[in-house]
Amino acid sequence: MIKSVLLAIFLAAVFLINAQEQKSKDPNLEKLIDEIFPVQDEDFNYEELYENYAQLLSNPLNLNLATEEQLRSLSILTTTQLFDFLQYRKDNGPLLSFYELQVISSFNDRVINLLEPFVSISDADNAGLKGLLKRVVTEKNNYFVTRFERTIESKAGYKNSSPQSIQYSGSPYKVYNRFRINANGDFSFGFTTEKDAGEKFTWNPSQHQLGFDYVSAHGQIQNKGIVKNLIVGDYQAQFGQGLTLGGGFGMGKGSETITTMRRSNLGFTPYTSAAETGFFRGVSSSVSMGRLISLHLFYSRNNRDGNSVLNDSTETISSLYFSGFHRTKNEIDSRKNLTETNWGAVLQVKTERLDAGIIAHQTVFSTALHRNPTLYNQFAFDGSSNTNMGYYANYTLRNFSLFSEVSQSLHGGSAVVAGLLASVSQALDISLLYRSYSKNYYSFYSNSISESSTPQNEKGIYWGWKYKLSKSHFASGYIDLFQFPWLRFISYSPSNGSEWMLRYNYTPSKAVLIFVQMRQEEKNRNLNSDAPNYLTGNGIKTNYWINADYKVSPSLGFKTRIQLSTYQLEKKSSNGIALIQDVNYDWRKFSFSARFALFHTDSYDTRLYTYEKDAWLAFSIPALQGVGTRRYILIQYRLSPKIDLWLRWAATVYENQDSVGSAGEQVTGSARNDFKFQFRIKL
Repeated sequence: MIKSVLLAIFLAAVFLINAQEQKSKDPNLEKLIDEIFPVQDEDFNYEELYENYAQLLSNPLNLNLATEEQLRSLSILTTTQLFDFLQYRKDNGPLLSFYELQVISSFNDRVINLLEPFVSISDADNAGLKGLLKRVVTEKNNYFVTRFERTIESKAGYKNSSPQSIQYSGSPYKVYNRFRINANGDFSFGFTTEKDAGEKFTWNPSQHQLGFDYVSAHGQIQNKGIVKNLIVGDYQAQFGQGLTLGGGFGMGKGSETITTMRRSNLGFTPYTSAAETGFFRGVSSSVSMGRLISLHLFYSRNNRDGNSVLNDSTETISSLYFSGFHRTKNEIDSRKNLTETNWGAVLQVKTERLDAGIIAHQTVFSTALHRNPTLYNQFAFDGSSNTNMGYYANYTLRNFSLFSEVSQSLHGGSAVVAGLLASVSQALDISLLYRSYSKNYYSFYSNSISESSTPQNEKGIYWGWKYKLSKSHFASGYIDLFQFPWLRFISYSPSNGSEWMLRYNYTPSKAVLIFVQMRQEEKNRNLNSDAPNYLTGNGIKTNYWINADYKVSPSLGFKTRIQLSTYQLEKKSSNGIALIQDVNYDWRKFSFSARFALFHTDSYDTRLYTYEKDAWLAFSIPALQGVGTRRYILIQYRLSPKIDLWLRWAATVYENQDSVGSAGEQVTGSARNDFKFQFRIKL
């Protein structure tokens, strides 16, 4: 132990100058997204996932206080690395320096570099309720962000000559504010407000609008006697594998083939996202009932959007809205016209190796939900209340991690997910996951592994692997086989499908990342829209990535990428390609990032998604479709150690197009330009 401490002190001294020269602790989310995020070629809500991830990472985890589940939620550490770190902390006490991680044998340079921006080192001091106000006032980990965005061109929604149904009620500016003050393991307070472009500032409490269209706030205290967690306001719940209660933290299938398969049992966390659905509003509490047992309780009452219709003089909701936009008359009419009440409890038993619990959750709507009938949604939820009961069990034994959850809708079907993460050797990690979701299983707050947006009407088995060939080389991949026992949207027959991915990484130094990746997915799809004789066939989509991310100096870096896409359905095929060049430059108080991309796609099926750098906590991952160019410039200026400014311009220019977008978002001409300004102050 003495040798380890002396080595850690030596490493800390070696890297002291480098640590002092760091300009910012902002997470390198671009690198994280390249290595961990789900494959970016689906109509997936990446913004919500990013927001949930960013709210965890905007306040770095204290390595001396972080729990196993909090560290697991970063999707960076393997089962062996988690075990080794926790054992090191147990044997040696609180860490004195981040660079102590280098003495843990299972940690390598890649993992340490990924982990560094997202963690901190500080004393494990928690003084209870006494002195809480003083700690809040003096806490340095705080920020206030305000952001303004708009499209330069005039959209159809703002023109009096446009049809009334697409006219917007408010200004073309998007306005966003967020404040948060946080001490990990102690307290968190904050609020978020947002007005989307086209929405109107209105003070109308009876319609649940307080100036901004969206207002969110929370207050949290932790580890105060038997009360381990108490949140008043907006929060999320993440228990088990997300079948019953999943808070939007699941990554799903992607470049990281191992760690993202198991959901982290985070419990209740504050909600600070601008996404206007998928959270609870009320109160939640986690109480210790002994050394091994905890009780988690929550209650929520929130208003949400729905399409209201009259059936035989009875008002019902035909569909729920998730966009959060309230610009046009129809969108405003659907705004918060449905009250949703949620309550639930989780009884948890946790030992050093076992984490298990029983979950009960009920959702009640003030107005019954009756969807417009179609062929594929005959087993969709129908009614005004849904109750789920389930249990989960996770077991970890050094290099192996077993996880599972079973959930039952009391008036519907069941869902099961079970899996294994294993470090077979220092070089090889594997993951296995089995899932089975009934076509009539219902959960409005689930976030488990699935091909669809909800865990319903699906069975599948996944196998992932990662092999470290040397210090600089590793390969990874997965194969997922699945079937759909009942019809799906645009697939009107029971069907089977498959998906696989291969990736090769080469990182000769901290300054260079090169990878090649290939992914293929085969799914059943309708060939025609002629009822009642729907014909279906197998559509095959293949994506290729060739990426080189490299620094030529500490201040100047480049990123070059080629993305290819093909889609085949029966005898028809289409293709897509994007050539992307990025440059990143840091000079004193300035940071500069720019991109120029050329793209050419034959169809919507071969559209290409690519992540773009943006202002802190903002997110951009446009879908490139058609023929044209995409470019952006992002400038950050550090006015002082506590004040940062961002300015971003992005433009898409299409060939042979007279307009861009559709409905209220349509602009005349072949180009669209977007500007963004952001200001952050640390109080």
